[in-house]
Amino acid sequence: MLSVIIPAYNEKSTIREIINRVKAVKILKEVIVIDDGSTDGTREILKEIKDPEIKVVFHEKNYGKSHAIRTGIEAAIGGIIIIQDADLEYDPNDYAALIEPILSGRAEVVYGSRWLNQGFSKTPFNLFRFGRWFLTILTNLLYRTKITDEPCCYKVFKAEVIKNISLVCEGFEFCPEITAKVSRKGYKIYEVPVSYYPRSFEEGKKIKYSDGLEALVTLLKYRFWR
Repeated sequence: MLSVIIPAYNEKSTIREIINRVKAVKILKEVIVIDDGSTDGTREILKEIKDPEIKVVFHEKNYGKSHAIRTGIEAAIGGIIIIQDADLEYDPNDYAALIEPILSGRAEVVYGSRWLNQGFSKTPFNLFRFGRWFLTILTNLLYRTKITDEPCCYKVFKAEVIKNISLVCEGFEFCPEITAKVSRKGYKIYEVPVSYYPRSFEEGKKIKYSDGLEALVTLLKYRFWR
């Protein structure tokens, strides 16, 4: 069974749609939505859900996206775990391709890549796009990986792999922390092209320049000091 973890914070405009899209994927799965202290009406929408396939966990305050992911990992009971953002930037129809390398025994860790599917051609070249590229190059240099999109949301793991990795991330640093730790444990990261439909800050995008700096520090920290 696939466990789909959806961290959500103030996503009332997309939360229903992303849940419907995930449910529509014809794969045996459980869906775990973690409301991370939303204040915009997202919680009220989630409280209305009466579906045995959907498990909703409520944080009483906003801890951060990575903390919400950790909550979801603890609650997951499936043999494979995937991270899904609560907006509509990523397409759940990519699940089949993302889990295939694990099902076929070719991989234990799979990342989606927007670069491989030319997803970044839809975004202007700006500091955020440069930051994604820079973090990926730095990851490959520090951890001897060969990936093309380190910050991609879609990360898939055999449950026994990710549940046996101690995570302390709170904000947006889940991606660099998990990448550093699976790499140091010797797991090869397999990449699969995924679709990407970027949203603007006006539409609710939350990541900031400071989050990129935090990712940089996280990569360096787990390579040299921890």
